[in-house]
Amino acid sequence: MKTNFISALRLTLVYAVFFIGIYSIIIFSIAQIAPNKGKGIKIENKYYENIGQTFDKDEYFNSRPSAVAYNAASSCGSNKGPSNPDYLKEVNARIDTFLVHNPGIKKSEIPSELVTASGSGLDPNISINAAKIQVKRISKIRNISEMKLLKLIQENVEKRMLNSIGVEKINVLKLNLALNKITKK
Repeated sequence: MKTNFISALRLTLVYAVFFIGIYSIIIFSIAQIAPNKGKGIKIENKYYENIGQTFDKDEYFNSRPSAVAYNAASSCGSNKGPSNPDYLKEVNARIDTFLVHNPGIKKSEIPSELVTASGSGLDPNISINAAKIQVKRISKIRNISEMKLLKLIQENVEKRMLNSIGVEKINVLKLNLALNKITKK
């Protein structure tokens, strides 16, 4: 028993040194090569581009719904499965709201990320299709051509990493700030 205890104690000390010291230093070092040294990137001194934010006014591109009301301190998903009646009611309510604000769109055309929250509840991005489906509404409200909005979307597409990792996406905050610049709001 004494032999097992000494072996377990040694292993615990080795793991403690590695995971508390060495691993932390490695992760910290990797963060130093990231933009803004891993501290998040502020836009215009009041918004963080990597945290989802609510955009639900008709003159803006809508963001992805949040399970945590965009509170970064409580990041989490809803833990409700696709067969949960409460979850289905919530998603159907989002679909109905989207259809009211975007007349002419069919239910089957709505991208899922516009009516379902991400796993963290803080996803700042939407797909290109999710942005394009909102163009008619924004064009009408802001009195700007659909072609100009489609060009703006293309200019704000974040490409795949190394052209093979991930998917093309659009940061909703950046897109809406660019939209404000071209329409002077």
